[in-house]
Amino acid sequence: MADDPELAAIRQRRMQELMAQQGGGGGARGGMPSAEQVQAQEEQRKAQEEQRQDMLVRLLTPDARERLSRIRLVKPEKAMGIENMLLTAAQRGALGEKITEDRLITLLQQVNEQTEKKTKVSIIRRRSALDDDDW
Repeated sequence: MADDPELAAIRQRRMQELMAQQGGGGGARGGMPSAEQVQAQEEQRKAQEEQRQDMLVRLLTPDARERLSRIRLVKPEKAMGIENMLLTAAQRGALGEKITEDRLITLLQQVNEQTEKKTKVSIIRRRSALDDDDW
């Protein structure tokens, strides 16, 4: 029975850790983030996006940036994928010079070939009791 206060302290610490992992505070809020937390997350997201755009400005020529922005208008998920590929290649040091529009076009063609959907239509005909063979 001497371990009960120690056990209670361990449980209390664990509950605090779990609450912190879930984003916070008291039970009255039901785990909802506060306005300050939401604002901080929004500012962090904006800062990351700004840093991402700065990196792309350094990696792409103006023509390539323009083409990528036009692609973003039509297919935002494809533009995001290309940007991610370029940024990871830059972090690894695989890019020597700025990406030109021609090189971007080649990269887009490679991505299109890899992600091209191959549809196959197969028609399965069911035999029914009233088939033409019966007449």
